Amino acid sequence: VMSPSSSSALEMEIFQYIDEHQSDFIKDLKEWVAVESDSIQPHLRKEVMHMMALAADRLATLGATVNLVNLGSHQLPDGQVLPLPPVLLGELGKDPQNPTVCFYGHVDVQPAKKEDGWDTDPYTLTEINGVHLLIRNLYGRGATDNKGPVLAWINAVETFRALKLAMPVNFKFVIEGMEEAGSLGLEKLLEEENQSFFSDVDYIVISDNLWLSNKKPALTYGSRGNACFFVECGSKDLHSGTFGGIIHEPLLDLIALLDSLVDSTGHIQIPGIYDSVAALTEEERKLYESIEFDLEEHRNNCGVKKFLYGTKEEILLHLWRYPSLSIHGIEGAFHEPGIKTVIPAKVIGKFSIRQVPNMDLSVVKKQVVDHLEGVFSKRNSPNKLKVSMPLGVKPWLADFNDLLYKAARRAIKTVFGEGPDFIRDGSTIPVARMFQTVTQKSVMMLPIGAADAGEHSQNEKISRHNYIEGTKLFAAFFLEISKLH
Repeated sequence: VMSPSSSSALEMEIFQYIDEHQSDFIKDLKEWVAVESDSIQPHLRKEVMHMMALAADRLATLGATVNLVNLGSHQLPDGQVLPLPPVLLGELGKDPQNPTVCFYGHVDVQPAKKEDGWDTDPYTLTEINGVHLLIRNLYGRGATDNKGPVLAWINAVETFRALKLAMPVNFKFVIEGMEEAGSLGLEKLLEEENQSFFSDVDYIVISDNLWLSNKKPALTYGSRGNACFFVECGSKDLHSGTFGGIIHEPLLDLIALLDSLVDSTGHIQIPGIYDSVAALTEEERKLYESIEFDLEEHRNNCGVKKFLYGTKEEILLHLWRYPSLSIHGIEGAFHEPGIKTVIPAKVIGKFSIRQVPNMDLSVVKKQVVDHLEGVFSKRNSPNKLKVSMPLGVKPWLADFNDLLYKAARRAIKTVFGEGPDFIRDGSTIPVARMFQTVTQKSVMMLPIGAADAGEHSQNEKISRHNYIEGTKLFAAFFLEISKLH
């Protein structure tokens, strides 16, 4: 184990190198952002393939052993068959004395077009001064989700190589190109590689989410699951002049069903839905109290006039720790401009429940079906009701007292001068759960993007500060995790 003084001298040398090579690191990000690796749109699949090849070349240049694993193909709803991008499995260092850290990231992106409301070309990384003159922002699709963090990790590894320093840990990489389209084929690959590629992995780190604040770093230790539901009513279109007023209209049935799900305070009205939510511990309550969370800043970031709750603690509890229900749309109802006086025949309501640890998906499904059937039966409608759950993803929860989190906490203090907020994510992060379930290893989410980074939206960005300090954070984390062994 290094002495504190030699450790700090080493960190200074590493941080100085990263500062001096900022322009190179930004140039690399510019090259990656220029690739339209949109995994959603079929005509851009070749760009995703190109992006995977670029990532493989970059790791090979570092001296890593790289294996691009072919996952075959998949069929789209229109019958078109597309090749799946390969998953990159990389390996650098095999010192049995060192811990092995596996990094997961993705290099595919969400769709983006300038005409969608971007101020700049989404595929040209553009540096612009922020509201505060000290902040310079790098705008471009994938800058924060997830090309920036993937490159920051690679830059950190590269820094050790460039300075001819001994690698403090063994590195493994899992980089995919289908995350935005559901990570098709990834889980099967993890299962197949669990006894080989993952056999000597000690820790898994994912950097594919954001801080809660624009300024204070965070460590993420949990995320909610997601259960999506379809509620279908009716059979064939009818004319409102001929039948309006004498029949049970499917859309009225559906609106009554959707209206029964959640009240005006956000409370879910499905009986039993909160029964298995874990009780809040005193240790966790204290975490919520210490979290830096600016209600006004968060309100501005999401563009709403007011929240359902007035205190920081209540908002965070309902965002991370309690289930929520959101209604997303109605298929089959007339939605074009103008008026069409039709009584829609078959309508499908779509909603989802973000569930939290201890909630069982099969129990949730039964509670939803029982509730909707009970409400529907009271309407005495002859229409047919069909409830289905096409998607169900379980929540993820890690132990924030794990060694992995201790090392990351120290690295954050070293680079940013303050400890992190320990946060959960209100959305669903399937890969965290997937890695933890399949490999049974410690999994941590270590974000470097600020809360206002705009992942998935127009004008996505990462600040120069977050990108460069994030690179230092990863380098400091390597040293901290090696000290624990």
